[in-house]
Amino acid sequence: MKLRNMMRVIDHEPQWWFLLEEDGSLFLDANCSYGFVGYDFLLELNPEELKAYAHEGRVFISRLATEIQNSVPIAKVSTSRFKGRDLSRTCSDKVTEAVKSWRANA
Repeated sequence: MKLRNMMRVIDHEPQWWFLLEEDGSLFLDANCSYGFVGYDFLLELNPEELKAYAHEGRVFISRLATEIQNSVPIAKVSTSRFKGRDLSRTCSDKVTEAVKSWRANA
């Protein structure tokens, strides 16, 4: 049985997003809002997004976080391309632990 590595923060933009890595996969945790509701939206970067990140770096991640925010994927009427990709419910504990560890070592 292979043990999974812990999720870890590899980059961030204060009060906007965290970029995390786990077992070679990259995850974007975007801090979003919809009206008066604030929420986190976590997604795993797909192959196209990974390619764009490799080419553009943080600029791409900031643009992706903005696109998530502006498309409001949590809204029922949203046609966001990110709908159905939110991993916050299943991975929030791992993200919280990664951010706590990162802050403790920063």
